Amino acid sequence: MSNFSRWQAGTAAFLALGITTGTLAPLVSTAPAFAQASGFSDVSSNYWAEDFISELSERQIIAGFPDGTFRPDAPVTRAQFAAMLRKANESFDQPSVRGNTNFVDVRSNYWAASAIQTAYTTGFMAGYPGNVFRPEQNIPREQVLVALANGLDYSSSTATSSVLNIYNDASRISNFARDPIAAATENQLVVNYPNLSTLNPTRNATRAEVAAFIYQALVKEGEAVAINSPYAVNQTPVVTGPVTIPSGTSIPVQYEREKILITNEETVPLTLTVDANITTADGRVLIPAGSEVIGELRPAQGGAQFVAQTLVMGSQQMPINATSQVITTTETVRKGINVGNLVKNAALGTAAAAAIAAVTGDRAIATEELLIGGGAGVVLNLISTFLGRNSVDLISIEPDTDLDLRLGSNLVITPR
Repeated sequence: MSNFSRWQAGTAAFLALGITTGTLAPLVSTAPAFAQASGFSDVSSNYWAEDFISELSERQIIAGFPDGTFRPDAPVTRAQFAAMLRKANESFDQPSVRGNTNFVDVRSNYWAASAIQTAYTTGFMAGYPGNVFRPEQNIPREQVLVALANGLDYSSSTATSSVLNIYNDASRISNFARDPIAAATENQLVVNYPNLSTLNPTRNATRAEVAAFIYQALVKEGEAVAINSPYAVNQTPVVTGPVTIPSGTSIPVQYEREKILITNEETVPLTLTVDANITTADGRVLIPAGSEVIGELRPAQGGAQFVAQTLVMGSQQMPINATSQVITTTETVRKGINVGNLVKNAALGTAAAAAIAAVTGDRAIATEELLIGGGAGVVLNLISTFLGRNSVDLISIEPDTDLDLRLGSNLVITPR
């Protein structure tokens, strides 16, 4: 068996949160280590399905070719799949559910005749009208999933359409396959590479994909340990009502300026922008990127802290209890300082602008720089407060790193 220590998910803009019964939970848990891989010359250690292939090879459910290759991207015929199913059923141990039949296109001396008969009698596979099996026909992905779901007697506890909504090509699933694929999805048999949301139901299944599907079925049946593949569809019943984002969840935010300067005594209004979609495990958006968080920067523990008040998502507004960390980083403003460099791409609190203007003598600060918390007239009135000082310490905030929010209480949102 193989040592699965690779987590390859390319989800930098996505918060690692999943949905279970209406609340957020970790999407992936840690799997135990596996033994050393068997190895095929054309299956590298970082191949997406290497662990699935190695595990099934160790169990002798699948095999390579005499030249030492596995040919992972080669298609699988219906006869070949039946042979794999017969080996897998030594673990599944599914009984016969119907009697033998004689397919008109499967000779008694055909190499896979016995395996085809077993796949039929155990309920995994069926033929076509006219008692035809088509053993040499390549098997589509949807047929592989239908076979596993039917043979293992899986069903979905949720409406088929709701489960299949996670696939962006659900409309391409054949009518006969929709219910079984919903069941296969809910029972976590589906593995989609390279796009988790694209099923490609009618595309011919590859040897690597069939290995992944069969291995997931072994996991579901308690015959194998789960592999933490980033391409395994971890589908839970879809939550149709409100979803609770729990207290303590982090929400990344951004601001239009690179820096904010305020005094440690002032309170200024501030509006931040959510930097990435907050989603459920099935991809439904709870808080869209670009939503606004309205609140204030307030004095706190010798520094400043952003306190959120309102979450604005399009036309929807709701109260939100969230705060940033306390920022205590300071920047000293002295006479003779290069004011242009100091305020470049910075937002200034009203009192901070007055302090800079008083210490440096640059009154243009009051009228030319972007201000938060007040207008130029307010700044001019405050300048006298700081006159006579040679320097002043201001709180220096870098919004993209300092102001990420943490929920102070649960936030209940209906997915879009």
